[in-house]
Amino acid sequence: MNVRLRIAYDGTGFCGWQRQEKHGIVNGRTVQGTLESALERLHKKKTPLTGAGRTDAGVHAAGQVAHFHTDIRNIAPERFVPALNSLLPQDIRVLEALETYPAFHARFDAASRTYRYHLICGRHGLPQELRYGLQLWRRPRLDRLNQYTCLLHGERDCSIFAGTRDPSISRSRYIFHAGFFVQGDTLIFEITANAFLWKMVRSIMGTLLHYEERGLSPQDFKAIIESRDRSLAGPTAPAAGLSLWKVAYYRKDQYTL
Repeated sequence: MNVRLRIAYDGTGFCGWQRQEKHGIVNGRTVQGTLESALERLHKKKTPLTGAGRTDAGVHAAGQVAHFHTDIRNIAPERFVPALNSLLPQDIRVLEALETYPAFHARFDAASRTYRYHLICGRHGLPQELRYGLQLWRRPRLDRLNQYTCLLHGERDCSIFAGTRDPSISRSRYIFHAGFFVQGDTLIFEITANAFLWKMVRSIMGTLLHYEERGLSPQDFKAIIESRDRSLAGPTAPAAGLSLWKVAYYRKDQYTL
């Protein structure tokens, strides 16, 4: 049975999603490694887990998707939710477990990923907010930021936003949507693309804020992102403000809310 999970986690105490292992020795606490340890306790053997996205150290998730294969047939798939949560630390929660078709692959079948970045602007953030958002001591121009984000839409070479150690052969990504909106007294940046380069969202966030503060025109911002010159990107925004919000799939039986 192939089981699809929807997972949330607080990334503060993790070295990222991906299990880090060298010469058989585990190096650092990861989300994938912690979940696989819980699965191993249930199955009495190693049970690999594959995620839809490899979030970096300190990045959170509200809607990560992963899958694993199980030979446990005496419980309904949804019972993996309480079973796994009873074995997991409080900073990881399994929200949903469903049987999916045998060939489903959480990473390769994903049609899009949506990330959100939270900004606490012009006020003192509460301690619990600062764990999940960036403290910004000014109120940026929302209209100018959204003029910039409109220029990100569509198929484009995202080299300017790629981390220096990104291994991707192609830097082309399709951005379905990018924009800012206000929720209560928090400013949120949301971006949806078919896939992302390493540290791409944090680089976009830092670049948007960098040039908005300097009053750059949308026309000049367009020229900068089309230059593909990494040296023109702004500083990479901190990981704490970023969350993997949602993963979507083409087939209805794959779709995750």
